[in-house]
Amino acid sequence: MKRVLIERLRLARRVALALRRSRVVALTGPRQCGKTTLARALAAGRRGAYFDLEDPVAAVRLAEPVTALGPLRGLVVIDEVQRAPHLFPVLRVLADRNPGEARFLLLGSASPELMRHASESLAGRVEFVDMAGFMIEEVGEDAWRRLWQRGGFPRSFLARGEAASLAWREDFIRTFLERDLRNLGINVPAAALRRLWSMLAHYHGQVWNASEIGRSLGEAHTTVKRHADSLCGALVVRQLQPWFENLGKRQIKAPKVYVRDSGLLHALLGIGSPAALAQHPKVGASWEGFVIEQVLAVAGERNAYYWGTQSGAELDLLLLRGGKRYGVEVKHADAPRLTKSMAIAQHDLGLERLFVVYPGSEAYALGKHAVALGLPELLRELA
Repeated sequence: MKRVLIERLRLARRVALALRRSRVVALTGPRQCGKTTLARALAAGRRGAYFDLEDPVAAVRLAEPVTALGPLRGLVVIDEVQRAPHLFPVLRVLADRNPGEARFLLLGSASPELMRHASESLAGRVEFVDMAGFMIEEVGEDAWRRLWQRGGFPRSFLARGEAASLAWREDFIRTFLERDLRNLGINVPAAALRRLWSMLAHYHGQVWNASEIGRSLGEAHTTVKRHADSLCGALVVRQLQPWFENLGKRQIKAPKVYVRDSGLLHALLGIGSPAALAQHPKVGASWEGFVIEQVLAVAGERNAYYWGTQSGAELDLLLLRGGKRYGVEVKHADAPRLTKSMAIAQHDLGLERLFVVYPGSEAYALGKHAVALGLPELLRELA
């Protein structure tokens, strides 16, 4: 099979900018999302060094970190850094040397141990950049349906066919639960996390309640919440927080839950083909989660929420940008119209604009400051 290299320019620019600002940058993301490929591209042609801690030789070299890292200049990349927590105090000392010396790019799967060691030892010296799979702007606008079906993990997206893609994702889920989480310091039985992850897939796009899921699984709600937080920390599940303010209405204050990669969602739900997805009862929720992940990759996660009231009005995504509020409503329909719920959200939240995203290509006005449009066009608007 011919190797395909897909450039990830926006992400590369983010990491390069972070390296200019900070002496240490931690690039985190799930296994197999492309961290190593991106780091090697950034390091190509630069002075520096590359250490992969899955390589026994590199691990031995870094057993004496001051000797190995002290003389280096330029860009120093340390892959799978969560395997060597003893490096973080040394990196703090090296990061405090005179400017113009080494910059350190740390690659690792998001984990409680990695975040704790980096935050404690490198406080004020490290900048974090989270990484996911491919985005539409990277694979091309014409490939968005394939990206939605297969998800953004490179080996899943680039597989020869749908069966091969699904097989890769199923193997990823099994390995992630049985080995990767344990390596990340998350000591939860794989079977328990598999049941929870599958349950969360069925709640995808909905407000979730740990007590309700706990009763279904025969677990305490505190245990369910802790395990869900582990999946969120590993960047495979997202809890989208609610926005609420004093509107004189009862508003929803519990988070929504999403499986971040649409391909993994489909594997957990047993959806193996575009035809099966089109007929599945979760197709609308899947489309919603896919759109939200694509939007957040462009617009940023920091000021992003959903909004809903007890009476039924809701907004899938509220973005706060430049002191203004923008709404994103996601509809899996041929020709969506402005609904009463959307009008209430416009009025109550004071939206600058409302974007209604549907799986089509024609943009058309829905009313004052509201427009229906396809996902690629929305991403161009927000870029």
